[in-house]
Amino acid sequence: MALLKSHLLPLLLFSLSALLFFSSFFYLSSPHPNPNPNPNPNPNLTLRPQNPDFTFIIKLLAYNRLDSLSRCLRSLAAADYLSDRVHLHIHIDHFALADADDADLKLRESRRILDLVDAFEWRFGEKLVHYRTANVGLQAQWLEAWWPSSDHEFAFVVEDDLEVSPLYYKFLKNLIVNYYYNASNSRPYIYGASLQRPRFVPGKHGNKLKVDDRTRLFLYQLVGTWGQLLFPKPWKEFRLWYDKHKAKGIKPFLDGMVTTGWYKKIGEKIWTPWFIKFVHTRGYFNIYTNFLHERALSVSHRDAGVNYGKTAGPDSHILDESSLEPKFWNTLPLGDLKWYDFCFREIFPERVIGSLDELGSVLNSVQTNNTVIIVSLFGVKEMVVNNLLCQFESLNLRNYILTGPKSEFLFDLARRGHPVIITNRFLESVGAYKLLSVHNSYVQLISEILVKVYVLQKCLESRYSSWVVDGNMLPVSTDPFVVESDPSYDFYIGTSPELFFARGSSSAQKDVGGTDFISNFAMLVNSLLLRQQSVSFGYVMAKFLEMKKSVRVNTLNETSFGLRIDNSIVNQSLGNGKKIVFWQNDMASEIVQKRLQEIGIWVINDDSSCKAVVCHQS
Repeated sequence: MALLKSHLLPLLLFSLSALLFFSSFFYLSSPHPNPNPNPNPNPNLTLRPQNPDFTFIIKLLAYNRLDSLSRCLRSLAAADYLSDRVHLHIHIDHFALADADDADLKLRESRRILDLVDAFEWRFGEKLVHYRTANVGLQAQWLEAWWPSSDHEFAFVVEDDLEVSPLYYKFLKNLIVNYYYNASNSRPYIYGASLQRPRFVPGKHGNKLKVDDRTRLFLYQLVGTWGQLLFPKPWKEFRLWYDKHKAKGIKPFLDGMVTTGWYKKIGEKIWTPWFIKFVHTRGYFNIYTNFLHERALSVSHRDAGVNYGKTAGPDSHILDESSLEPKFWNTLPLGDLKWYDFCFREIFPERVIGSLDELGSVLNSVQTNNTVIIVSLFGVKEMVVNNLLCQFESLNLRNYILTGPKSEFLFDLARRGHPVIITNRFLESVGAYKLLSVHNSYVQLISEILVKVYVLQKCLESRYSSWVVDGNMLPVSTDPFVVESDPSYDFYIGTSPELFFARGSSSAQKDVGGTDFISNFAMLVNSLLLRQQSVSFGYVMAKFLEMKKSVRVNTLNETSFGLRIDNSIVNQSLGNGKKIVFWQNDMASEIVQKRLQEIGIWVINDDSSCKAVVCHQS
């Protein structure tokens, strides 16, 4: 028996080792739910492969500009590719066949271009030439040039009048490693990187494109056409989106954008209005560079062609080794970079407020005229919320904070730059649930009420006036929540159960401030629920203030400054002096949409994206 055990011992040890190895392997390789749902990554976590295995393809789009193409090819061949394998695909559009008189001349031009690319030696990888049989134009050249074969294939698209820096590939590889493969520093809503010098703001009446001289990288929604690196996943997503919209005859109209005017004028000759519309719908961003003295890693010579009637000359100066700065290769965490929308207005993505300190900081950044609007999204349909936020955008209302239950939708709103409180996470972080004693079935209702109380108290600490409203109140005025009020009253409670106003005064802070306010308020909520009374924030707040004999509370009638819509009344008009439109919480969202369309304030498309980009000078 001992002999048998001595023979089996190595086998048992080997089996145990194998079991541990495969258990660890399957655990590490299997998908696991993220224990931290916060979209903000751990800044100390670095999962960056030193040399990820990816495919890099240069997509060179050419037509009939021989000298331009020759210059572009020379600059590409002069770049440093770090001994990596880099492929070159040249896509040559055919000349138009409408006019046969100059066919011989155009045939000779095309042959000279083909002779050039055939003779051109590409030592860094595969060279592929695609010569079209008919003229398709710039849109098809871009859109048909690439369908990624994997999520590890990248395309760098250049038009033939571009010239690139010898450093361009080293720079792009650095971006790919740090912003695509670094798990702690990548985002699925970054679609690539542009090497051109940023100069253009497509939003009408947008801000001047000006970046701090110390900023070398920033994120901007606009696509660049003069040297654009494309990430595979967003490009595939765009192509499928494009196919769907083309098949259904949906045009890429986006009111308030210069590019929409271009599309209406020259139509399908250009592709950028399609991509801009897609980016606007998804809330995606592009990485841009900002080098001093008008330098760039990709320069357009703006030769005569589709975009220019006559040659305009280079837009920038090539950045090379002689003009490098010491921190050229440094890549900052995404959280340290600035992000800009189509109006070149700075936005702050992923603002999920998780603590009282964060709440105070966000309140300071969003308040306007010392006033904050607290918007509850509990029970509000997504399309109604999107319409509300698009209306906020058009009216330049930015002094708001959104509250609601945990959902992918709310996280997406935060990703797009809206300040958001995920109610249960926030209340857990501040220890609010230990104040509750009622049954779990009331937790969501209590959470909806308590989060408003915390934000209200924090507003009053900073002497900010605050409005508490539901997502069923749509502003139609730039000052929707500015009403004439008696200064002797610090609190106003609306006839709607969720409309409430607190003046940012020292007396109001005294009435609903202090360390005991939250706990006393929670005790009152518990008491009302145990007596099975129907509660809402406004109702509990009214009861709480009644117990304070010295506090004066006034009533606010929404119909005095707002229009109420319902199921029965059709074709209503706003009338003079109306600042909001509101409706009952239980009104069907389809009816809400219909009524708002009749009034002319349903401002989203069928995909719930804003119909317009509305820029306001910062």
